Amino acid sequence: MNLVLKINEIIKELGYDETPEISVSNRPDISDYQYNGAFKLAKIMHKSPMVIADEIVCKLKDNDMFKEVSNVNGFINITLSDKSLIDYLNEIVNNFDINTFKINTDETIFLDYGGANVAKALHAGHLRSPNIGEALKRLCEAVGYKTISDVHYGDWGRPMGLIICEIKHRYPNLDFFNPNLDSYPKESPVTLEDLYDIYPLASAKAKEDEEYLNEARELTVKLQKKEKGIYDLYKAFTKLSILDIEDIYKKLNCTFDLYEGERDADDYIEDVLTVTKPFTTISNGATIIDVKEETDKKEIPPVMLLKSDGGVLYDTTELATLYSRIKRFKASKYFYLTDVRQELHFVEAFRAAYKTGIVPKDISLEWFGFGTLNGPDGKPFKTRDGGIMSLRELISIVKAETRKVIKDNIKEEDKDDLAEVLAIAAIKYADLLPNRTSDYVFDPIKFSDINGKTGPYILYSTVRMKSLLSKSNLKYNKYYKINTKEERDILINIIKLRSVIEKSFNMRSLNEICEYIYKLTSSFNAFYSNHEVLTEQDELIKESYLTLINEVYIINKYLLNILAITLPDKI
Repeated sequence: MNLVLKINEIIKELGYDETPEISVSNRPDISDYQYNGAFKLAKIMHKSPMVIADEIVCKLKDNDMFKEVSNVNGFINITLSDKSLIDYLNEIVNNFDINTFKINTDETIFLDYGGANVAKALHAGHLRSPNIGEALKRLCEAVGYKTISDVHYGDWGRPMGLIICEIKHRYPNLDFFNPNLDSYPKESPVTLEDLYDIYPLASAKAKEDEEYLNEARELTVKLQKKEKGIYDLYKAFTKLSILDIEDIYKKLNCTFDLYEGERDADDYIEDVLTVTKPFTTISNGATIIDVKEETDKKEIPPVMLLKSDGGVLYDTTELATLYSRIKRFKASKYFYLTDVRQELHFVEAFRAAYKTGIVPKDISLEWFGFGTLNGPDGKPFKTRDGGIMSLRELISIVKAETRKVIKDNIKEEDKDDLAEVLAIAAIKYADLLPNRTSDYVFDPIKFSDINGKTGPYILYSTVRMKSLLSKSNLKYNKYYKINTKEERDILINIIKLRSVIEKSFNMRSLNEICEYIYKLTSSFNAFYSNHEVLTEQDELIKESYLTLINEVYIINKYLLNILAITLPDKI
């Protein structure tokens, strides 16, 4: 049932051309929905909103979709009829595909998310990009788009040069530093733990030691020229780090079509410099593109393509990446997901891309920012000794909490795997629940509980639905009658799914889906706690109960898949 479309048809029949502003009623005890479009129409048509509202009410009352329609001072309250709710549920029973809300499009969306810096340990703050990005990708697919996703590692430039410099200082006699060899080792000379300590140490040294910094710069140049030995060392330690990052992404149920990085854009730098040359100027020896606009209310710096010494910068690599993607893929939209603090960078890069023709005007470039994940104290997650908490450690802490909620009837050998499934659900749901741009506090104890607005609560309840359905020997493929208020609440939530999916996609945020699945699940639990299902003696009532529960189960599975949360067989 698409209530919006139906009311829109009625309004157009009255001679008004207006998209309805239908919202869920904030007074469910009075009505299911509310329409306030009469006020907007009044300004357009120069008529009283009360008169317009009365006209709409008269038309709606004639439709058996609605049980009650009333005009309250220009606001229209709408209550759906039992018949319309029953008909809708029976329409989608065993045929949920009609309710997957796919638009008719052959367009492709390219998504850039993940973006971890290679050779650095993933900390708790690195959760948001792959988690939100993966769910957003699945949401795009749910509404009908094809997708291409790229993790796009930060794996090039001076940070890599600093790491090579520090390795050279520690192990100057490594074969990698002898340019005269025919071949070089494939294995990294440093462990993963060593590698994650090296960059912060090297970065600190470079700030204090000019000679060290210059050496790192020289090694960066050699790396960018892919000088043998140096480039072989780079490939060895980045492979080690990438395997670790990919393992964590796998735990988070995040997968990508492309596992590329900044180094893959290097081959396109010269092409970009050629394409952009007519739009560049020289400022203090640097090559720049002016991207400010007359409507800007704040200063927008130029995009710097080349430093005075001829070195390329992050902006250059970003444009080279865009250039590469436009050449290789046929996407109509490009989505970028990063920390909100990178907004200015993408404003500049996108303006330069359009201005220089790297990206045609009919292709959409969209950037979405996200807020910060903080610990229970409201500050970025720290370890007990005050260090930065790794993402692995955060998963481990939550896993210890979720293990506590697992029932004793679960086999001991299965508890560890189940605890991890619950932990990942707890982390992912908590991360997707707030508005994307908001900072939020993650409390491992609170979000690991099987009660409340948590991932484990959703999983526990959904598994209960599955178990309940499996215990019944009765077929359930038809809903006959609304017998209880709790059933009606469930049905009202079910018909809201379409608008939730559409709003989530339009907002490029998953919090609406998280709120929805919690409300739907809670409405099931309210029903289940007050009514016996399997022992119900009336066969038609029992079948109605089971049919309704099955639909909630199907919807929950569908939404959990969008959120990239695994549903276990049992808890």
